[in-house]
Amino acid sequence: MTDKALSIDGLETVYDALATAMDQAGPDKTPLFLVKLALLNANVLADDKLFQQHIATALQDL
Repeated sequence: MTDKALSIDGLETVYDALATAMDQAGPDKTPLFLVKLALLNANVLADDKLFQQHIATALQDL
């Protein structure tokens, strides 16, 4: 795993971009958009085990 992390401002920027993109995709296409985005990011991460850990973490407290 990398020691890099986004700042709070960086996280807010990413959150805003994600919310805007989800609005653009619309409610019917948002799940497909999120899967495509996740796969693109998993490819960049290049670590399937870490990606699975991220999935488990994201599922917590839904």
